[in-house]
Amino acid sequence: MKASIALLLALLLGQLASPPVRAGPLAVALEQAWARHPQAGADPALEEEARARAQLAAAVTPGPAAVSLSGLSDQVGNDRGKREWEVELAVPLWLPGQKLARGAEADAGLAEVAAQRQARRLQLAGEVREAWWALAAARATRDLAQRRLAGARALESDVARRYRAGDLARVDANLAGNERLAAETETLEAEAALARAELAWRKLTGAPAPARLEAEAPLPVRPDSGKDEHGQQGDHPQLAALGAAARLAHARLKMAGETRRDAPELAMRVLRERSDANDSYGNSLGIKLTIPLSADARVRQADSAARADAVRADAELALARLALEREAEGARHQVEMAERQLDLTRERQALIADNLALAEKAFALGESDLATLLRTRAAALEAEAAASRLRIARDASVSRLLQALGVMP
Repeated sequence: MKASIALLLALLLGQLASPPVRAGPLAVALEQAWARHPQAGADPALEEEARARAQLAAAVTPGPAAVSLSGLSDQVGNDRGKREWEVELAVPLWLPGQKLARGAEADAGLAEVAAQRQARRLQLAGEVREAWWALAAARATRDLAQRRLAGARALESDVARRYRAGDLARVDANLAGNERLAAETETLEAEAALARAELAWRKLTGAPAPARLEAEAPLPVRPDSGKDEHGQQGDHPQLAALGAAARLAHARLKMAGETRRDAPELAMRVLRERSDANDSYGNSLGIKLTIPLSADARVRQADSAARADAVRADAELALARLALEREAEGARHQVEMAERQLDLTRERQALIADNLALAEKAFALGESDLATLLRTRAAALEAEAAASRLRIARDASVSRLLQALGVMP
């Protein structure tokens, strides 16, 4: 048993590398749920915004050019024919280092949008996994209740036959009837719980629940894929999203450091004028350079805000890394405990099943009373239910471990 547990944990620990895509039932359910997710429709717009920022960062100028037209005339005054027309084309200029900083910020923004999408998909995968195993537990409970009801009906029929033949007392017939009624009540409750679980599944995925609810199998161990600049495996979607957010915050801090003033502006002026009506028009060309002065308070405000965002993003990444490590460790412990409990329950189930066979034989031969048989049957049903619950709990703990490791279905 210990060897099988160690092998299972070793296989799961190897899932820090990106796994190949498997088109299993859970993966199909995740795609169905993602298609209904509100963020799925907003992601294309976010990606388009990030691409537009990248295009702006790659432009020759930090902003669009501006054209201005002005005219001057003495027509309102002495009207000697003085005319003046001026056209100015002004273009903003990059500050030293600003273009590279904005390009890095745009690249970080693109990466952050993609990483956030994967993190949201992983979060949704956790919801799908929980709904999957809640449905599996409800089905197992319903199936066990139906088996109990079938056994209770068969027992009631046998007891009624023997009561009419005078072999059993009326109290035994009443006990058998009470067992059948209790089994029917339990079956109705189990069917109602299953209906609720199926409704929750349909709300999440928009599709009926699959006929078979298979367990997730551990993936083969893959070699270490390396760590990112923060010293953490870079493939976990949640950590990747927080790492991308941290890199974006640092890129914005760099951008704030390179933007100490507003963009300078280079303008070309074309002037066409005459002094009075007897003169001909003359043309002149000029160049104007505008350099805004730095506003210290505004620069410090922008720099401080960007620095606070970067510090907060780094802290969130560190806390998330620690939390995920603890979550994975707890999930590994749950897998191990579930395996041990399931092995013990199966041994107990085998012993109780043997006792039930002996009790049924003794009751059929008249060597034991009905109350003893009912107690033994109840113990057998309880052991079967416990084994079913623990099997589902074991499979669910495997899914939770895969979720903690960032493995998609």
